[in-house]
Amino acid sequence: MFKKFKASELIIVVMVVVLIFVSEYYYIVLKDPHRAIFIGLWPPTIMALLIFFNMKKQS
Repeated sequence: MFKKFKASELIIVVMVVVLIFVSEYYYIVLKDPHRAIFIGLWPPTIMALLIFFNMKKQS
């Protein structure tokens, strides 16, 4: 299943998951919603860039 993905793509996906957990940590444990929202906005942006670059590469 993971043979279809490049190593760089897997690293980016793992980084996105880690950022989601870091955002949740800031929000729930540290009670810092502003920083949690700031960090939480990065995973969808990173995933969108990954999708964009993969689409550009295919065409």
